[in-house]
Amino acid sequence: MSQLTLNLLQGSVTFSFTPEAASNLKAEIDQLMQRLKAIAASAASGGRPQPQPSMEYRYTGGVFLEIFCNPNIYPSPFAAKVLLTVRDDRIRLTTEAELTRLIEDLGLYLEQF
Repeated sequence: MSQLTLNLLQGSVTFSFTPEAASNLKAEIDQLMQRLKAIAASAASGGRPQPQPSMEYRYTGGVFLEIFCNPNIYPSPFAAKVLLTVRDDRIRLTTEAELTRLIEDLGLYLEQF
């Protein structure tokens, strides 16, 4: 198990994460990006976007990681933010992170494998 570092709006958080979990998270984010693009395309064509389901990712390993994003409140994938919770038995961190930065950090992590 290696370390994943996620850069936040202010600061960063590093924790143990598996390549398999990172691949699963990437698949969830890819689906979220498709939803965000569908909303943006619908808005650009003057139509009313269909409500899209939220992304709720959970990982339990060395830490508990939860990432949540409601795509219906952002005009584009570049504006989207996620609610991020990292906790174990001693500490809990809940904050917001930019979706584009999360994608970059995850890509850097996955390049190692």
